[in-house]
Amino acid sequence: MNICLLNDSFPPVIDGVANVVMNYGRILTNDLNADVVVGTPKYPNADYTNYPYKVIAYPSLDTTDLVAGYRAGYPFAMREIGIMADFKPDIIHTHCPVSSTIMARILQNETGAPIVFTYHTKFDIDIARAVGEGFLKNETIRAMVKNISACDEVWVVSEGAGENLKSLGYEGDVRVMSNGVDFPKGRVDEAKVREVTAKFDLPDGVPCFLFVGRMMKYKGLPIIIDALNILSEKKIDFRMVFIGGGADAGEMQEKIKEMGIPLEVYSEDGSKERFEGIDGKTGLIIFAGPERDRERLRAINTRADLFLFPSVYDTNGIVVREAAACGLASVLIKDSCAAEGITDGRNGFIIEENAESMASLLERVSGDIPYLKEVGQNAMDEIYISWEDSVKAAYERYGELHEMVLDGTFKRRRKHTSDLFLESTSLILKGTEHVFDIPRNIYGGMKENLVQLTDMSLYYTESLTELGRELRKEIKEQIKENMENILSRKE
Repeated sequence: MNICLLNDSFPPVIDGVANVVMNYGRILTNDLNADVVVGTPKYPNADYTNYPYKVIAYPSLDTTDLVAGYRAGYPFAMREIGIMADFKPDIIHTHCPVSSTIMARILQNETGAPIVFTYHTKFDIDIARAVGEGFLKNETIRAMVKNISACDEVWVVSEGAGENLKSLGYEGDVRVMSNGVDFPKGRVDEAKVREVTAKFDLPDGVPCFLFVGRMMKYKGLPIIIDALNILSEKKIDFRMVFIGGGADAGEMQEKIKEMGIPLEVYSEDGSKERFEGIDGKTGLIIFAGPERDRERLRAINTRADLFLFPSVYDTNGIVVREAAACGLASVLIKDSCAAEGITDGRNGFIIEENAESMASLLERVSGDIPYLKEVGQNAMDEIYISWEDSVKAAYERYGELHEMVLDGTFKRRRKHTSDLFLESTSLILKGTEHVFDIPRNIYGGMKENLVQLTDMSLYYTESLTELGRELRKEIKEQIKENMENILSRKE
């Protein structure tokens, strides 16, 4: 099959969903012999040629000041949409509910291919962080949910992710399709572990705890640090290694200094700053920075005795299964998405969402490292899932959808009024390709008009029960008038 993957993040930006798309593209292409294209917002000076599949980068807005590191894709880039349409996708799989899904809907209008959408993360939390609480948040969520509802099939990465999506107002069906991990199952050999961790002070017999991920407070970092402070005050020795970077790292480090726990902070160039802490305080907390080498990260997971992941934000917790791949058990919050499939004391540990509960567990298990290794082995045997297995399951479902399309049994979702807007927009934009350079001048000249019309369509016109033929004609005429105004300004 021909598969089109769409996402708002992709290298040079690396996040969890970008990692998903890269693994989908790699395995679909190399292992399952599918033809794949990936559509993503373009980043200046990025090289998109070194992938086993074609990457189509489309124009983007610089929103890095609003959302650190990210650019916003321009979903009406008809030249790039035309390239994707010429690819003749059998399935369009979008992984972000904003620009990527708007583009997917226009592409579907051109090709007729079914749209699959995967809900990866609790977007209500991300939206609130970007725009705050109140009317703007609520309207943004409402628009996002309507965009998701316009897709033919909606996948979620866990039961909890599905519950979160429905809590935002989504009323359709969902299918749980778990993400995998790209770590092979098995512990790294001792020589490699010693080589990678030699720079860290990790004595044998002292429990070593690990966190891998973005340094953001909503990942549960304050719970970890407060729990470690309780251990330190009780004179319980430990080592805690944080791997990753993020906006809250500095604040967390200052908090540790105020507590008086010994601290080491590594910079990108490998240099180290050490803070000795207050006399009598035990333990050592290490901020090692990001680790992009996957084999080195496997070695660090292998060296650790327990993975701490008190996040209720994450919908799947890929890092938990990466840890399991290395025989490392995790400490997780009761009823969190990451805790799905975990049996307390067998293949992981479940705590309440507070530092006292974590500290109590760590105190109890720290003196029995062989027991932690046993639980870690059970995690490896019971919750690990490879990307190969995950993408194979997705490809099988793609095939079922494609067969249903071919035999006429595929039931498309009800058409939304915003679909008619997108159809009209794509029709007008395609008719102007010969007039001027779409990526530059449409992007610049039509931005205000189209953003305003898009907002009107997505936020308000869904309340209409029907969009009659005359109203559709009026929208097309309005867009045409906007185009004529822009052309006259250009002249």
